[in-house]
This record gives sequence, structure tokens and C-alpha cells, in this order.
Amino acid sequence: FILLEILVKMANIDEDFYSRQLYVLGHEAMHRMGTANVLIAGIRGLGVEIAKNVILSGVKSVTVQDEGVTLWTDLSSQFFLNESSIGQNRAQASLRHLSALNPHVQLSSHTGPLDQDLLMQFQVVVLTDSSLDDQKRFGDFCHSKGIKFIVADTKGLCGQLFCDFGEAFEVLDQDGEAPESALIQKISQGNPGVVVCSDDQRHGFQDGSRVIFSEVQGMTELNSLGPVEIKERGSYSFSIGDTSTFSKYERGGIVTEVKQPDKHNKLLSFQKALSETLTLDPELLITNDFGKIDRHKTLHLAFQALHEFVKNQQRLPRPHSQVNIILDTVKELNKEVKLERLDEAAVKQFSFTAQGELAPVNAFIGGLAAQEVIKACSRKFTPLKQWFYFDSLECLPEEDIHVEDGLFNGTRYDGQIAVFGSKFQEKLGRQKYFLVGAGAIGCELLKNFALIGLGAGEEGHVTVTDMDYIERSNLNRQFLFRSHDIGKPKSEVAARAVKAMNPEMNITAHQNRLASESEQVYDYHFFSGLDGAAAALDNVEARAYLDSRCVEHKKPMLEGGTLGSKGHTLVVVPHLTESYGPAKSSSKKEIPLCTLKNFPHRIEHTLQWARDQFEGLYKHTPENVMMYLRDNNFMSRTLGRGDVEALQIFSEVWGSLVDLSSGGSRPRNWEDCVHWARLKWETLFNNDIRQLLYCFPPMSHGLPFWSGTKRCPHPLTFNPGNVTHMDYIVAAANLYGQTYGISGSTDRAMIRGLLDRVPVPQFTPQSLTIPVTDEEMEESESDEADKEKLEELTQQLSSPSLKASIMEMLPVDFEKDNDSNFHMDYITAASNLRAENYDIPAVDRHESKRIAGRIIPAIATTTAAVSGLMCLELYKLLQGHQSITSYRTAFVNLAVMYFVMSLPSRAKPFTVSCICTMVYLRYTRVESLDAVYPSCEAVEH
Repeated sequence: FILLEILVKMANIDEDFYSRQLYVLGHEAMHRMGTANVLIAGIRGLGVEIAKNVILSGVKSVTVQDEGVTLWTDLSSQFFLNESSIGQNRAQASLRHLSALNPHVQLSSHTGPLDQDLLMQFQVVVLTDSSLDDQKRFGDFCHSKGIKFIVADTKGLCGQLFCDFGEAFEVLDQDGEAPESALIQKISQGNPGVVVCSDDQRHGFQDGSRVIFSEVQGMTELNSLGPVEIKERGSYSFSIGDTSTFSKYERGGIVTEVKQPDKHNKLLSFQKALSETLTLDPELLITNDFGKIDRHKTLHLAFQALHEFVKNQQRLPRPHSQVNIILDTVKELNKEVKLERLDEAAVKQFSFTAQGELAPVNAFIGGLAAQEVIKACSRKFTPLKQWFYFDSLECLPEEDIHVEDGLFNGTRYDGQIAVFGSKFQEKLGRQKYFLVGAGAIGCELLKNFALIGLGAGEEGHVTVTDMDYIERSNLNRQFLFRSHDIGKPKSEVAARAVKAMNPEMNITAHQNRLASESEQVYDYHFFSGLDGAAAALDNVEARAYLDSRCVEHKKPMLEGGTLGSKGHTLVVVPHLTESYGPAKSSSKKEIPLCTLKNFPHRIEHTLQWARDQFEGLYKHTPENVMMYLRDNNFMSRTLGRGDVEALQIFSEVWGSLVDLSSGGSRPRNWEDCVHWARLKWETLFNNDIRQLLYCFPPMSHGLPFWSGTKRCPHPLTFNPGNVTHMDYIVAAANLYGQTYGISGSTDRAMIRGLLDRVPVPQFTPQSLTIPVTDEEMEESESDEADKEKLEELTQQLSSPSLKASIMEMLPVDFEKDNDSNFHMDYITAASNLRAENYDIPAVDRHESKRIAGRIIPAIATTTAAVSGLMCLELYKLLQGHQSITSYRTAFVNLAVMYFVMSLPSRAKPFTVSCICTMVYLRYTRVESLDAVYPSCEAVEH
């Protein structure tokens, strides 16, 4: 009963809304999140960032608590407050906007103080903008009651994060990665036994991984063993212990990783309450920036010293002053912990910018904090261990600046002016930037641009372009969009939303694809007028193209991307750092054609095969028919592609034009569509397999042909009582009807009745030569076609009467996110039937959509964090930093709290041995060329 209840609740997950996030978290984790109540205390810039991400993630309820009223400094980073909110309670003023983010999450506000009775109502409590005394008091209480407790704080260019999930917290999946699996090539009898995997793909296992075996022939003892711990021996082999007494291995087998839950009560670092972790324990502090190895230890003391200052003075330090008090406190704290390298300069910078409120820092820390909330609610991914510190003090100018209290004139940028001064703010307003992409990262960047005032001055401007339109699946992470925006251009809606956040924003929205065909719009004059560009794109080719245009015009570029919980950022600085570079070939290995056609051994192979079937039957063939009917040169052009290809295309076109009753496949009505689908099922899942086994029997010349990656298939027998069999018929028949303008049906009882009347011809295998490798396949394509058949088809298709009697066909363009169009129904059913042919484990519709639709998993937390890091690099560009040590490239994995922030690669100079009349220059080369040949005129295109 309990399992049934869980399955019912999981079935109620809104897969359209949570589509991309489900590929990060999975249904079970999402179900656990749907039972969690979360309290977020403090709803200034950091608090609202955390709340936004948590609400989008899909917990049961979120309560936002804040006793304070809106101040001008809040507008620097609190994107759901505006000038009319000044003087209003922050939680209440933000509630309407937060509620609109996700209709599945209950929202409420609390304007009173925190107390223990309130905290007892929640499974997760997040404190922001809180005192150290409150952190210790409520932290101890939550620890004693098993409430997951998180503290997040930002001060200027610095931030901190703390997590305590209690003594009995269990992680069900430490990294969220899919379990690895591999095909077995051989297994030795010995101690230890060595397993060698097929060489088509690295096995992906690590020392200590636990695996199970299946389908092993000969050494069948392995199939009944529980999870076995392995020791890696290389990319294609590992050992498993004593197999010397097992039967001799013969062939076959699959080895699959088994993920083990991890109880963190075995690890001391996850047991401590906040009050127990204030003394410096290196085991509880994460190093994240290899340019400042020990900075986090200094910041651990600096935040405590700042709390002491605020407690005594009842205020934060004034901008760019009063640093000695905090530095003295840090030194006093260090007498106890004895840091070898106390970064006094960092303490001073931290102190005199502590009054600042910066949207990029809040975006980054807010993304991380929200991810920890998700871990606490879902028990998926590895929690923070236990303190995290971050700073981007290199954003400050190289020379000292002086900020007076009098400069706070009640503007929305006061929180930013407290860090950088008013002149820097004016420079931000004058910037002209080009943002390419208004999707997930694009929305977050535009939000940050509006908050920091980029292009919001009289001379400034932001241009954003995106050719896509809003879909429901976008709403879960592209937070500027609402359900009433579905179907509208992303760029226009996003521009309008950030204009509402900051009315001073100067922004223009385009719907152009950035490519060679749009160079008349984004020409020399357009790029020459820019101060920089930002790439918020989802493919390498588009990033590389924007990079090439920026290189051509010597403009800096910000670039970032995400893949589930992983993210990266890159800043390109003219003449200083390497550019993004030309698009590189995909590192993902292409599936060999012979594997797809005859020898699949992974579900990815059957899904690609099903996608190819879809494209061929419902798109390419109808397109060829349309060209035949409309283009007088179609016949001659097709014949020019070679006899083999021409014969295939002409056969498909002729079959599509001639009625079923005359030997073709053109339907006259819905019954003919069902007839066609039934015969297609028989061909694909029975006859083709029987033909393959006829050509390649299980044993050939005394040796097994079907071994290693060649899985021996078996034909299927059609059964109208089998759900998957009928899924294929319903989807195939309806799609076929769509191409001919024939209305279909999903009435399975009626369809079964039509199937009873379909005569299925007997199949007789033929003596054929089937290619085993791609090379053999290429050679077979050069074989001579049946010229007599080709001439017959050419003559038939040249008949004017045939053209005149035919109505047009309607090609079908694949659309994965429409659950009513039969596209994913067809691909899921076709793939799983072929998987059954080859004894490959099937996958459900959701996973089929991810693989066949090439969906990139995405979650709002990573997107927010990446956009924050990108905008911190923007600060540095505007400061004009020319030292490469000021800049950072970043790779993060929020699932395991893994961070690598390092210096970008330096531009590599080169020399030339002769003067060239035309040279294509990249940032990495301009200075050196000028140095060698100062009189050389270089043409940059």
C-alpha cells in the first residue's frame, strides 16, 4: 500500500513543468522534495535568490520570514522589490512575485521574529542576513530536533555557506550520475579474477565500485552474486576477487554498477552543529580557488569578527573605512587557531566593502544554498562538508577608491556604490552589451544586468537576441517567464520583465539567430559600437561563432554553460587570455551505422534507430514526395546522386503515391493506416530479425558469430494484448495518417478489430550479403543497383498522370515536448520493441525523451550560480584589469560541491617568418605580429 501511494504521488509530478529538472533529480527525489516544508529567514537579495531557486525546484511549501522593511540598498540585488516597495515589509512585498514562480508550491510569509515553535513546522531552515548569536542558538536547536539547518550570508564581494543535516542523514545517491554498465569480453579464472570489457567504450568504474553481473554464459555463478566490490586495472578491465573455483567463462554478460546509500552519521564532519564548528577545522572548510589557497581560512575568522563588530556597533562598517577594528579582532581570534598565513589585505578589503549588496555574489551563493536545500529535501547528492567561503575581491580596482556616506542619495544602486563607488556605477550605465540567448542563463544574466545597472545610463544599451519561443518546459528554470507567456518570443518577454525590474534599463529584443545569415544586422558597425558580449547559448557552434566575431572586432566575451548540476564559465579578454576558439568536433563517439542497423547493444542504439525510423518514414519520404510533385528537376537531380540512392528514394516515393491495393503504401482511409502500421511492425520486429539470423546463424563454422558487442537477436510475435505492441501500432498509424491528412484514432478496441482483418504475408528469408562493419557498408553502397528496377521506377514516376492524381503529403517535424502528437509514443515503442529483439533493458518514456530528444538536463540552482560568476568577471572587465591573475575560469559541480576556479589560459604569442599580405588574427596573436612587423597591415577576416 505504501509503495502504491508513492507511485501515485510520483505519477502526479508535472513532467512538462519539471521536464529538464527531472533529468537531474529523478522522480523519486522529486517526490521526496514534494513532502518538504522549507523556511527561508531574511528576504533581502540573497534570501530572495535562494527562495526563487527553491520554489522553482518544487518543494511542498516555502515560508519567507523577514521583520525588516525595504531600503534603497535592497534594490541593488532584491529583484522582486521596486521603488514602490520602500518602507514595506520585504517578505510581504515579495510574496506575490514568488508565488507566481511555481503553481505547485505553497507560499506564505511571516513578519514576526523567529522562535522555536515556528522552526518546528519545517524540515529545512535557512538563515540569511542573521547574527552569529541567532545562528548558534537556532543551529543548536535544529541539530537537537533533526531539522536540516543552513546558513548563508554575503557581505560585499564575499560569501559564506554552512550546512548541518544532522547525525542520521542518509544520502541515497552521492553524485546523481547514471550507474555505469559495460559489456563483458572475457573473465579469467583466478585469484583475483580479471574482467575484460569490450573495447567500444571505457567501463567508467572506479576502485571500490560495487557491481552486479547478468547474462554471463559459462561462469554463471557470477549472475547470482550480490554486489561485488571491484579494483580498477585500467580503462577496460578490473578485478573482482577469487573466481578460481567458478566455471569457465564462455561468452556474453553485462556488468552494471550498483549505487550504495551513504549514511553520514559515519562521518564526523556531518554531525556538528554550527556552534561546534567556529574554531578552525581544515576538514570542514572547502578550498575552491587555486589562486588563493588559504583565503577561506582567513574569511572564516573575518566573518566572525564582523559579527562581533555589528554586535557592538549595531551597524556594519562604513564603506572603505573602520577596517582596523575588524582586523584587530581577526588577529585576536588567530591567536587561538594559529593560521600560518593570515591574509590581512583580504580582511581589510572584506571590512571596507561589507556594507555592499551585490547581485552577482548573491546569485552565486544563492544558487549553492538552494542546491543544499534540495539535497536536504531529496537526500540526493553529497551535502556540503560543512563550511564554504567565497570571495571575488579581485573585482576591486587596483588603486584605492574613497566612498563617502554622503554618496548614498537614495538610488537603487546604493548597495553596489558602497563597494565600487559612484564613478564605476556611471561607467556601468554607459556600457553597450550584446547578449546572445534568452534561455535559462540568459534570463539570469538579464536579471543581474538590470540589478547592477548595465546599460541603464543615457549612453548605455543592452541588445538581446533569441530566436526561440517560450514553452511550458522553460518555466521551471527560466524564471522571467510565466504560463501566460507560452508561445511568445523569449527575448521580448525577458526584455519586458527586466525593464519592469529596473525601469532605467535600456534594452532592445531581437529574434535573430546569430549566424552568417544575420551578419547584415550584426555587422561591423554593430560590433564596433559594443563594449562586450555575453554568450548564453546551448551549443558549441553558436558559442564559437560569437567568439569569432568578438575576436574579429577585439571585444571581450563572457561565456557560461550548464549540464545538470555542473557548470562552467570563461572570460575572453582581448590580448590577454585565449579565446573560446573554433568549434571542436564532439567528444561523444558517433554510433557506427552497422551497429544501428544490425548490431545494437545499448538502449542509446535502439533509440537512435527509432529516431531514424521516425525521420525516414514521416519526414524525409514526405519531403521527397513534395519535391517530386513541385520540382521539375527532382528526377534528374536524384539520379545524379547515384543509382543506389536514386533507387531507394524512387521506391519510397512510388510507394507513397500508389494505393495499398495496387502494391504501394498510400492509404485511402484510417483502416489503411492501421493496415500499413501492422505490416511495418512485422517487417521491423520479425522479418528483418529473421533475415539477419538467416545470414548470421548463432554458430558459424563452429564459432559463435554473436559474441562481444554483437548480441544475438530474436524475432517478436505480434500480440494485440501486449501494451508496447499496441503502442507502436497506435502511434505509427496516427503519424502515417497525419502525413496524408487522414484523421486517426486512439480507440484501441476499434484498432484491434481492424487488425484482425489485416492479412500478414508469410516471410521467406533470402540469400543476402549483410555488411558487418561500416567499411563493408560503404563498399556495398558502391555496388550496382538493380538497373532494370530503377528504369521501371523512373518511367513510372515520369508519368504526368501519376503526378496529376496525387494530393500533397505533409512532412512531420519531430517535437519531443508535445505529449499529444504521437512522436515520443512512436519512438519509445519502436525503441523498446527493438530492445526486446536484442534483450536490451527497456527504458520508460521519460528517459527515452531525454536520449532521443537530446535533452540537456538543467536546474535553476546551477544556472543562477553560473550567471553570478559570469557577472563577477564583467566587473573585472569594466575595471580594466590587465593582470591575468585578476580573472577566473570556473568549473563547478553542485551535486558534490566540487569547485575549480583557476586563472584563464594566457594568450599564446607566435612569430611569423615572412610578411603576409592577409592574416587572420586571434587575440592570441595580434601583439606579437605588431612587435615583429610594426609596419605590417593585417586584414582581420
